[in-house]
Amino acid sequence: MTGITSLGHLALKVRDLEASAKFYRDQVGFAEMSRLRHDNGDTWLIYLRITDEQFLELMISDSPEPSPADGATGTTHFCFTIADLDIEAARLSANGIALTSPIKLGEDGNRGAWIVDPDGNRIELMEMSPDCIQYRAIRALKGS
Repeated sequence: MTGITSLGHLALKVRDLEASAKFYRDQVGFAEMSRLRHDNGDTWLIYLRITDEQFLELMISDSPEPSPADGATGTTHFCFTIADLDIEAARLSANGIALTSPIKLGEDGNRGAWIVDPDGNRIELMEMSPDCIQYRAIRALKGS
């Protein structure tokens, strides 16, 4: 058993810090918590709140290269858990974020869809079903 209790934050290197902040703050809806600045006053990192214990860090990238293509080795996407995917998809659409796939039922029993950020990072939106394989596995691990 590990002492790890949750994922604390995800850090993304981005090409345009303000464009990414606008996407995650103004369109997705995460509150901006703080900014770290160089001595000259330039912002180099923005903290955004996902939950009280989970954050997204946006940092300036030194590379003009976009996010790796789907299927590349390394992180291919990250996922936000959504309470009601239909409502969230409509809210994101109203904020100018289009789904890159239709909402559909996945093999794990959850409803899902996808969006991308300004750097091409793929983001899964997942509405967890009470009887999905993840929750069944958790119940089995707990012996319930």
